[in-house]
Amino acid sequence: MSSMFESPDLAPEEVAARLLVTPSALDDLTLADAMTVVTYMRPKRIPAGTVVIKEGEVKHNDYMLLILEGDISVESELLGGDSEALVVNVIGPGHLIGEMGLLDGSPRSARCTADTDVAAAVLSRTALMRLLRDHPRTGSRLLLAISKRMADRLRETTRKLRSFAQMNKALQEELQIVMNNRTLSEARASRERNKAP
Repeated sequence: MSSMFESPDLAPEEVAARLLVTPSALDDLTLADAMTVVTYMRPKRIPAGTVVIKEGEVKHNDYMLLILEGDISVESELLGGDSEALVVNVIGPGHLIGEMGLLDGSPRSARCTADTDVAAAVLSRTALMRLLRDHPRTGSRLLLAISKRMADRLRETTRKLRSFAQMNKALQEELQIVMNNRTLSEARASRERNKAP
């Protein structure tokens, strides 16, 4: 399989910039902005099976990755610790991971594992700070685009949470009906036993 980076038509930086402005990444950036941002990123090759980001990791988590080639599974631990993980999403070229860590350096919220060999571009917080110093408008537009992306995901999560809360309420009401019917049945059976001579 040939790599998109072997294309004679586009330089690797242009490929990365074009992926950065896709809807799955930061489509609010212009291609010119993306070309500038890419100059502050560094390439990274990740072998299949590598845990790229560990859920709960508190060190070395101030960066984000733009996936250029390959697929990464995003997983969340169901109960914490060594419990089974739930695959939340499988993402590929043009997707970002680690934006929250880039901005705030907080512990990672999910585990990301390379399903295939992956080519990525990494933007560290240090590089982001240089970008903001050297190109404040582009850096500001990048931060705004990342913030918008995170706000969109928060809205979607809130919508899902509301839906789960409605399902939970309906299940609780159904369970209450079942429990009430069971209590009535047991009371009738008890009265019948007490009537018997």
